[in-house]
Amino acid sequence: ALPWFAWLRVPGLDAPEGGWAARASAGCLRKGQALLACGSPFGDLCPELFLNTLSRGVVSNLAGEENALVLTDARCLPGTEGGAAFVPSPDGPRVVAVIAAPFCWKGAEWVGLTLLCSLAAILRSSAGVLGEAGIVVPPMPAWVAAVPASGGRDPLGWTALVECGATWGSGVLLAPRMLLTCRHVVEARAPLHVTPAAGPGQDAAVLRGRVVFATEESSPFDVAVVELEESVPGFVPPCLADTFLPGKQWRDAGCWGRGCVTPSPPPPAFPVPGEEVSVVGFGALGLACGPSVTAGVLSAVVAVAGRPVMLQTTCAVHGGSSGGPLVSSRSGCLMGIVASNTRDTGAGATYPHLNFCIPITVLQPLIARYRRTGDPDAFAGLNRVGEGVRATWQLQQRPGPLSKL
Repeated sequence: ALPWFAWLRVPGLDAPEGGWAARASAGCLRKGQALLACGSPFGDLCPELFLNTLSRGVVSNLAGEENALVLTDARCLPGTEGGAAFVPSPDGPRVVAVIAAPFCWKGAEWVGLTLLCSLAAILRSSAGVLGEAGIVVPPMPAWVAAVPASGGRDPLGWTALVECGATWGSGVLLAPRMLLTCRHVVEARAPLHVTPAAGPGQDAAVLRGRVVFATEESSPFDVAVVELEESVPGFVPPCLADTFLPGKQWRDAGCWGRGCVTPSPPPPAFPVPGEEVSVVGFGALGLACGPSVTAGVLSAVVAVAGRPVMLQTTCAVHGGSSGGPLVSSRSGCLMGIVASNTRDTGAGATYPHLNFCIPITVLQPLIARYRRTGDPDAFAGLNRVGEGVRATWQLQQRPGPLSKL
């Protein structure tokens, strides 16, 4: 059960010059927008260490009238309930919501998400109580959400829910009638339905689709290509990343992320480890509130024979995110598709913040050939890969050179 909210009056804190903290309406929030949560983990346990601990994340999902409920991937712990969530603004951070419930573990899976309640919604619900106490609530100041850093490229418009019988996952639209997802999402011999993410004020349209190619189970690349019976209206294709630099680290490129506070050289032209990224998919809430967004960094680019074959990120990836897009937070380009998170079979625990993605550079030439010829055999090479690639995706040590002795 979610906690009740309580208003406490502390006479010792009253001051004639006192006023309301800078606030913002949650109605202006957008998925993927940066948030900062502040709370004190573990209640009164050692407050000199844990008081007002900060955690950064993004708006993962929104629900209710004027976004009364906000889901964030800022990692909060038990005891932070009642803490504040802030949004950055040119005039400094503004309180936008209150921490209602940290979601830490669900069974043996670390969740790493937090439910917030809009401060504006709490104030509206408490208007009568505050009025009886003689507290006048000033109107919410006008505030406009910041423009996303992706330069107008909206990954929410490429993401779709993929349902195949009782199985569901995510997918990436690459063309008005072409979708990329994971093989394990569409393995069931059942009708296939694709629901592109609906824009604001739009109803979600369910489209039928058919699998034109799926990799074999023996292939390390978990990929399927779906053709839709109808075109997605108004579809704008994603920008595709075309190069990764596995040997270059973020420190070599200067400071260019959201937390950068010092002048630095221009950002690198290509994605590099340490770059801020986002995952979009239907893993957290399914179709209930559209796709969710989680943020992190590109933690590793794994290459075989100089070619990237695997990407690792620290974004929170839950069941249902498979097939969803991995996007550069800086450029908005599609970097790959989510294949899986990490499961410790010995301990039976799942870790969503270590996950594996298929680089779009592996698929890009095959996609171009298929769109040019219409022949699904364009993807057949995904079933014929070297032992080095197989060993990488099986999390095994790569085979070394053969001895000549």
